[in-house]
Amino acid sequence: MRDDVGIRTNELSKQYHGTSTLALDKLSLQVKRGEVYGFLGANGAGKTTTIRLLMNFLQPTSGDAVILGMDTVDDSVEIKKRVGYLSGDIALYPKASGSQLLDFLAGLQGMHSSEYRRTLEVRFQADLDKPIGSLSKGNRQKLGILQALMHEPDVLILDEPTSGLDPLMQEAFYDSLREAKERGAAIFMSSHNLAEVQRVCDRVGIIKAGRLLREENIQEGKQVGGAMFRVRFVSPEAVEKIRRNKELTILSQEDSQTVVVKSDATLSRTLKLLAQQDIAEFNSHELDLEGEFIEYYGEQP
Repeated sequence: MRDDVGIRTNELSKQYHGTSTLALDKLSLQVKRGEVYGFLGANGAGKTTTIRLLMNFLQPTSGDAVILGMDTVDDSVEIKKRVGYLSGDIALYPKASGSQLLDFLAGLQGMHSSEYRRTLEVRFQADLDKPIGSLSKGNRQKLGILQALMHEPDVLILDEPTSGLDPLMQEAFYDSLREAKERGAAIFMSSHNLAEVQRVCDRVGIIKAGRLLREENIQEGKQVGGAMFRVRFVSPEAVEKIRRNKELTILSQEDSQTVVVKSDATLSRTLKLLAQQDIAEFNSHELDLEGEFIEYYGEQP
């Protein structure tokens, strides 16, 4: 029976040589077939490290990852036959034309049909005859998308896929992403574009300093997020007690006595937990995905 999980990581960690901190710290997540998973984080949060580990360009310090039931280290060659990959800083052969590059990669992939490739070439208005080195960033990005999608892979791993695309080409990409999803591909996509993630993803994970802080489901037509509470306690000791409570999550801290808290418990249970401490000020508000991202990252750009 086919496993419905396309990508799974289990406490995946990476520590670079000469550093004392983990670039990725015990990442555990899964992406199902037919699902688009958005991976959100600021620069340096660990998004690209995660993708390079999945592609076996880096090897983990500890933990492991599985793609289509195969270990990303032991079965790397077989995995690459079934994955479409787009780097966040794509480097293509500058002297080759777009057609030459796609022909070469199609041969490596053992593609038996070029029908879908031709569909993508028309959809993205790809400039296939000029040397790649002479193309604009947007036109090079189109070729990167084409090479990732054209063999209709079972898994897509995409790092900032719409970078450099104009709005019309972004729409073309979203159409192609929907086709891959309907075909049953598992799609893992990092992005800085919050509106884009909210539009195309089924779930989103927020990563900061190498740690996955939160995952959210994105329901059609609804904003991500839920009830958040900004609470000012009478004493700093109350904040530490809240921090130790496993049913409450402190999203941000303004000062020694003021925090923004979120809970997966029921509203009545959440209020009961908070009321165990002396409260000086209390407000509730709703956050969409952008608001939640800002709560985690504070004033960072």
